[in-house]
Amino acid sequence: MSNPKSQARGRPVLSDEEVAERRRHIAACALRLFQAEGYHAVSMRRLALEADCTVMTLYKYFDRKIDVLRQLWGEVFCDLFDQLDLIAARQGDGQDDDIARLNDIAFGYVRYWLEHREHYFLVFMSHDVSQPDVSIFVEDGGTVARFSLFYECVAKALKEETELAVVNIKVQSLICALNGIAHNVITISGFEWADPKQLVHTAVSGVLNA
Repeated sequence: MSNPKSQARGRPVLSDEEVAERRRHIAACALRLFQAEGYHAVSMRRLALEADCTVMTLYKYFDRKIDVLRQLWGEVFCDLFDQLDLIAARQGDGQDDDIARLNDIAFGYVRYWLEHREHYFLVFMSHDVSQPDVSIFVEDGGTVARFSLFYECVAKALKEETELAVVNIKVQSLICALNGIAHNVITISGFEWADPKQLVHTAVSGVLNA
């Protein structure tokens, strides 16, 4: 993502906060358009119109449309993990509490997508997004770092001290299971799925006991 270029002669230079606020405004406008019309259908010219600015001004804040989408992805994951951090902050003693906390965090992850289905489609099902586009977002590291919460909680919930490689495969398996639960419940609504909380509990138990 680019920072705005130099201001036109005679115009005051924007503060960092003003720049951030304008980026947030553009992203908020993009969110409405992407949800209503689909990411693939929205052009930078259409976005500029929605944001009440010129296309030239829009390009001062975002180089490409995918940069706007990546900012929205970041905001969604930030909101998600802020909520999960609150769940994780619950205090307790003993392994049973660690397992209960992991179950609560895992269900909180799935529940977030079920309660914000528009965010699920934005993050996981936007059309015309390439693998390199996603890789750049992942390699940025900020969002991936937030998933360390699962590593910490899985490690605490295991009965014995476990090798890092084993914890890693268990966490990846759990995240795959949680994403699968959310995806199936959201996209295959005609099937009578079991209660999502029970599905999550079964996934957590399977991962811990595998």
